Amino acid sequence: MRAFFLRVRARRGQHVAAVATARKLAVVIWHLLTKGESYARARPSLHAKKPRDVELKAGSKAVRGQKGAAHAYNIKGHREEERRWVEQAEGAYARFVAGWNPRGPRKARTDAANEVRR
Repeated sequence: MRAFFLRVRARRGQHVAAVATARKLAVVIWHLLTKGESYARARPSLHAKKPRDVELKAGSKAVRGQKGAAHAYNIKGHREEERRWVEQAEGAYARFVAGWNPRGPRKARTDAANEVRR
């Protein structure tokens, strides 16, 4: 999403880029919810930590002495590795769209105006 935002911001400005990115995010979320899929680029340990934090705030009992699914987020090396995966995916997207022509293909002239009429 960041690479998309930066690309749109360079062409159309900060405000248009913010709205376009928000719309793109809403469409991605809608597709994920309607198809029942999970986000492919999610950081697994961060994704496990967030629902557990909500459960604890809602009054769920803390389970002491056992490593839960969210434990991996506490390991700094693991967090940094996941962050590198995300940065690598973002870089791949940026390289993928770098060759796009923002104006679209050029229209070939048909020379119909100079055509000899019968």
